[in-house]
Amino acid sequence: MINYFEVGKIINTHGVKGEVKIMPLTDDPSRFEKLKQVYISPDISDNMRKYDIQWVKYHKTFVIMKIEGIDDMDSAQRLKEQYLIIDRKDAVKLPQDTYFISDLIGFAVYDESGKMLGNLKEILQTGSNDVYVVRDENKREILIPALKSVVNEISLDNNRITVTLPQGLIDDEV
Repeated sequence: MINYFEVGKIINTHGVKGEVKIMPLTDDPSRFEKLKQVYISPDISDNMRKYDIQWVKYHKTFVIMKIEGIDDMDSAQRLKEQYLIIDRKDAVKLPQDTYFISDLIGFAVYDESGKMLGNLKEILQTGSNDVYVVRDENKREILIPALKSVVNEISLDNNRITVTLPQGLIDDEV
């Protein structure tokens, strides 16, 4: 499982006192209020630097944040295009039977008879329900709706998803 999550991207400075403007990369932007510290880095690596958060506020769809030690526009400018990264222990607690997308990517997907359909490559968030993009060894894609009536089991221990495909989802004659 992944130990770190990117929760935001610094897209610009805000004002002259070192504040940064953040594009949230999370379903719940209010989660920033609960954070005390974040790593800031261009990517998840061993070179991430941890910062304390002084305060958070919101402007339209963006998060404005004041980070301890970043006290002027030039210092804030150096953080532009970098990510806010958190430890898994600081992540939002998910309800039962819900998962972080990053934890499921790469899982083997099987139908109810045990036939492997491919590996989960992407999850599309459509609003009404997620859609699993499953790709087989021939690079064919199957779009599987992530509904309770379709997804039978997700096994984090076995990196496996078992589904019951809706009739007509796969056309074997093509």
